[in-house]
Amino acid sequence: MSIRLPSADGRFRLHRSNADPYPPLACGPARSRTFYAAAHVVADPLAASAEAGPVVDWEATLAFRRRLWAQGLGVAEAMDTAQRGMGLDWPTAAELIRRSAAEARAVGGRIVCGAGTDQLTAGRTHSLDQIAAAYEEQLAHIEVCGAGAVLMASRALAAAARGPEDYLKVYGGLLRQSLRPVVLHWLGPMFDPALAGYWGHADLDAATDVFLKIIADCPEKVEGVKVSLLDAEREVNIRRRLPAGVRCYTGDDHHYPELVAGDGELASDALLGIFDPIAPVAARAAIALDRGDTDGFRELLDPTVPLSRHLFAPPTRFYKTGVVLLAWLAGYQEHFTMVGGLQSARSLPHLATAYELADGLGLFPDPELAEDRMRRLLAVYGVSA
Repeated sequence: MSIRLPSADGRFRLHRSNADPYPPLACGPARSRTFYAAAHVVADPLAASAEAGPVVDWEATLAFRRRLWAQGLGVAEAMDTAQRGMGLDWPTAAELIRRSAAEARAVGGRIVCGAGTDQLTAGRTHSLDQIAAAYEEQLAHIEVCGAGAVLMASRALAAAARGPEDYLKVYGGLLRQSLRPVVLHWLGPMFDPALAGYWGHADLDAATDVFLKIIADCPEKVEGVKVSLLDAEREVNIRRRLPAGVRCYTGDDHHYPELVAGDGELASDALLGIFDPIAPVAARAAIALDRGDTDGFRELLDPTVPLSRHLFAPPTRFYKTGVVLLAWLAGYQEHFTMVGGLQSARSLPHLATAYELADGLGLFPDPELAEDRMRRLLAVYGVSA
């Protein structure tokens, strides 16, 4: 089998489909690390519209999560990969959290869920009390649903804060009242430009100090931190400075193999958007790590980095488009439609390369189906494959 794929320079190349995909895998959670896949949502293509708001295909969305749990991965729900702040509103995210948390209990799956402030009207200035109340509403909902929480970065707080003291006030109050330890998320501006200067400083060293002070002031309420800065050296530095017992979950979709493998003294756990499309490889890599086979772990995960770097290429916030494309090509959903029409956020050559790299990794259970669907997508763009 072969298919003609377009390149960014206007030329075409011939790709021969991989005939050796990864077979299905069923296993329990990893023991040596905690692995969370930040999972995407499946839109309902027959109902979704800008006027009606986001409409989710609940069965397809939950089926994808069951697939992740069956492979031993945890699910990080209602995070950036699920289009929080990019099509998925808070009422829909709240329902997603409720349904996924119930499903996790039913199958014994591990789950954490994102708490933010996206119910606040965008484009307006909000007081710190309003921002704290929005966080509290979402945190309470997650706790009632029986899930762990990830305190996500807030666009509203980034816009309203006058300096580091405002971050210390808001986060300190949230941590003191949380019922269980939470994960603090530092999402860099490459993922969301509205988060530039988070923690009250444009200088990352100063911002890191504020971030670590929030944790040091209430370490018993911080289960871990998720660092999404695409800066491996900074993550290692933060990891070394964390209080004992506080985990570092890498959110670095460019350097995750070496960060999770560790330096012989400390290692990162993982909460990654790339684990959504590469779940079959990530699950096998976790098994290798549990055996103490770090070389085998790297041999599995290192080849996935080119795909991840491609999906997360600038503008990084549109990586979700490639994630959903690969889920469709793999047969995990029946269409390539996204909430808010974000399937159009990447160019055809970008999508073609994503298909090529994923196929080379053996990520499509049925390579013929993946090639057929890719041909159909090319045809929509007027390209004969």
